[in-house]
Amino acid sequence: MAKQRDGQEVFSMNLPPRRRRWGLVGLFVCVLALPVRAAPDQPNTDQVARGKYLATVGDCAACHTTDGGKPFAGGLMLATPFGPISTPNITPDQQTGIGTWTDDDFYRALHTGIGKDGKHLYPAMPFPWYTKVTRDDVLAIKAYLFSLPPENAPRKPSHLEFPFNIRAGLAAWDELFLREGPFKPDPAKPAEVNRGAYIVEGLGHCGACHNGNNLLGDTTLARGLQGGLITDWYAPNITADVHDGIGKFTDDQLVTYLKTGVAPGMGVVAGPMAQTIHDSLSHLTDADLHAIVAYLKSTPPVASYASTHETGFTGPNPIGRSVYLNNCASCHQPNGEGLKGSVPSLVGNGSVIARGPEDVLRVVLGGIEARESYAPMPAIGVSMTDQQIADVTNYIRQAWGNAAPPTAGPGTAGTLRKSTFTEMRIGPDGHCPSGDPSGVAAALADPKTGITDTLRSVTLANMLQSIEQILPKVKAADPQAKQAEIVNALTVLYCPIVEHDANVPDNLKVPQLDQFSDRVYSELVTNGHE
Repeated sequence: MAKQRDGQEVFSMNLPPRRRRWGLVGLFVCVLALPVRAAPDQPNTDQVARGKYLATVGDCAACHTTDGGKPFAGGLMLATPFGPISTPNITPDQQTGIGTWTDDDFYRALHTGIGKDGKHLYPAMPFPWYTKVTRDDVLAIKAYLFSLPPENAPRKPSHLEFPFNIRAGLAAWDELFLREGPFKPDPAKPAEVNRGAYIVEGLGHCGACHNGNNLLGDTTLARGLQGGLITDWYAPNITADVHDGIGKFTDDQLVTYLKTGVAPGMGVVAGPMAQTIHDSLSHLTDADLHAIVAYLKSTPPVASYASTHETGFTGPNPIGRSVYLNNCASCHQPNGEGLKGSVPSLVGNGSVIARGPEDVLRVVLGGIEARESYAPMPAIGVSMTDQQIADVTNYIRQAWGNAAPPTAGPGTAGTLRKSTFTEMRIGPDGHCPSGDPSGVAAALADPKTGITDTLRSVTLANMLQSIEQILPKVKAADPQAKQAEIVNALTVLYCPIVEHDANVPDNLKVPQLDQFSDRVYSELVTNGHE
């Protein structure tokens, strides 16, 4: 499936920064009855519909669609440690897409990583995982892609560094790391576990993020699902370990998290995984989600690190505690337990206790958009020093029995500061992020609603009154919009207004944006807007 959106895509299977990937990505619907075969050039409607589902759960569009571009027409530049690599057009255009590809061409590319022209593909396309996918499922995806309008979109040049720009070297990579062959179910395992394994280890390629990788970027032979760094986010351990894995969570908690991005005890999704859930996992059937969970729960429990209680660490840094009490405790509470349904608990939170501190650092720096019933988190790190951010991160990861390694440092915080921005933070280069995943912002931006005009007049002095005027207009413009969608859409629309407001000092722009988002959320909750 993309995320990165939002990587290390050349010699790893990680997905781009724009989309993801944080865990549990992708899914196949093995339970669906196979359609009656049609002629290769005339796939039946059942096969196309099935292929659309598979392409959606595989999040193919995430890598093969650039911002503002046509779906599947390519053009996205994937940032990798070896240089930027562009994604190709996979619409049925005969000049610039895959319109001349046969069934065998398409299957060979996904199964062996060799394109129609006989050249080896960079494993930015995760064929080492797709090799496990059945031919029927692969051709269903092709049938769907060939049902799309052809788009003439030549591939942009990649800019890989030597020697990674020499494709001949990929044959050696394939020899080392590619293990060809479709998935074979384990007859000793229940059908649900086998289906989950087919999903996770095949099209889902969850290990592309959660396995970690070796020096050559391979993830297939790295630590199995024990966590790994991807695009400066940390994809946590998803083995059945009860400390930093998923073993302590119930099946229902995990399914809810995969479907919505929030679950009691698990916190709120952030980073690449957020887009994975929005674009892919939220569209899966409950049966498929339960299959993923069943397989992950069946994996050997392996802790990704030794608890600091076991290594003799003396306890949380008192300096970090002071930073926490001054900046975080008003919402997350002194005991770290948050506010039920509004502010997530930090106690035992999977992102907090992950082996790497990157997730906590990123959230402190960039905040989190509203999710379901949960409030948006402000980008409080904007007004903190790198040392303060490192101190509070280590405190959170050590307090309340979390016992994660206190490895955050000011250098890492400073590096991540330069690349972290969300809807809650104007970017380090001084611009607001683009994006409207729910589509609500576009509806509210219609001049007929009068919402944008009112937003232009919002100041700290009149913010509450202005929001009270705006919310009825929002409901009139989009009666079906959900609470979190309204908060995020108005924040997206207000961000460029704050960004270009000469009356607001640069150091106060993000705090004003955060305060606006919080006030919108509070007003919706207080007045019962649903």
